[in-house]
Amino acid sequence: MALFDPPSPSSTGQLQDGFGRRFSYLRLSLTERCNFRCTYCLPNGFQAQKSLPTELSRDEIRRAVAAFAKLGLWKLRLTGGEPTVRTDFTDIARKLAQVEGIRHLAMTTNGYRLERSAAKWREAGVDAVNVSIDTLDRTRFAEVTGHDKLEGVVRGVDVALGAGFASVKVNSVLLRELEGSGWDDVLGFVAHRDVSWRFIELMRTNDNAGFHQRQATPGELVRERLDASGWYALARREGAGPAVEYAHPDYRGRIGLIAPYSSGFCDSCNRLRLSSRGKLHLCLFGSEGLELRDLLQRDDQAGELVERIEAAMPAKMRGHRLHEGDSGATPHLASIGG
Repeated sequence: MALFDPPSPSSTGQLQDGFGRRFSYLRLSLTERCNFRCTYCLPNGFQAQKSLPTELSRDEIRRAVAAFAKLGLWKLRLTGGEPTVRTDFTDIARKLAQVEGIRHLAMTTNGYRLERSAAKWREAGVDAVNVSIDTLDRTRFAEVTGHDKLEGVVRGVDVALGAGFASVKVNSVLLRELEGSGWDDVLGFVAHRDVSWRFIELMRTNDNAGFHQRQATPGELVRERLDASGWYALARREGAGPAVEYAHPDYRGRIGLIAPYSSGFCDSCNRLRLSSRGKLHLCLFGSEGLELRDLLQRDDQAGELVERIEAAMPAKMRGHRLHEGDSGATPHLASIGG
């Protein structure tokens, strides 16, 4: 079966919520730690809290993913924080790629290890990679991330393109301070690379309200620019994330837009989230989450674990409340994988 061919819902008993939405996509945070200090996420760097539980072990992660796979979730994305700060990242990826029912294993990274590790991760079973690059201006990249690493990250993207991944994407957060700059650079980047450059509206969290007020930029500005330049929207693929992707006959790559503040954004939600400490989050901007860790200790707990996940689904909200200034229990974008 091809990498992106999903199993039919009828053969999986695919998980549904109270609004009839089916779930095929699990975002799994391996860690809240990150070695970058992005202004919109962790401007002061990661601050460890001794009172928090330890991160999930490899066996706990395997048991969790196996349970979600039994419920029809076939697409898995490894996130953070920065997932590759875990020294066992490659081993985790290799184990999860072998879980029955998982047909697509992706990762999101800041790219600082991509150049030297892309081939190793691909060999372990990762078949798609998203890389965070908010600007192609070296000085501004350093200002946003706290690190002068742009050139190495871009080389990492090119290495990934040659390593056989089914998909390579770039994530770029829309910030007002970067408005009007770099559009031609982005077009040049995607002109001859088979990548999707996705612009993401800045989302408000519990600790960035002031920053959000100063920096948030509507995705509609990107959409208008694309429409005026001959780009056209592509059909949404089965199991896809929330991005609307645009193509142009003169460009090999694509441009995507993730606009969580747009009308109907949550209508096609197909994603669940598991935190690095074992809590199920039905929405990025929902409540504190449902504890699963006590059912991740032994393989013979699988049935009870599946039942707990199923029982949680009626509580999933129809949509987030970001328009009301309510970002739920999310402290920052590194907390449960974004």
